[in-house]
Amino acid sequence: MREGAMLRHFALRQPMKNFADAAFSPEVIEIMTTALEASIGTLPEPVSTAHINLLAESILRTASAGERDAAVLQRIALVELQITPRS
Repeated sequence: MREGAMLRHFALRQPMKNFADAAFSPEVIEIMTTALEASIGTLPEPVSTAHINLLAESILRTASAGERDAAVLQRIALVELQITPRS
């Protein structure tokens, strides 16, 4: 399974927050995908679906606010993952 397809497969297992009002160009979707894949690549195995969802939500939220740099999206997502309270 291709890495991108694998990420989508795992991310779809846990419900995410609703981003129904978000609209992105194909270029921005590619930037967000790059940021998500790079973020996940830094995590130790096994990578949990919950972590993937938290990273994806952060990237969607930050991109919705106008950020378009994949490295910045990645850094923000990883920092938010570090400070997210664990249950």
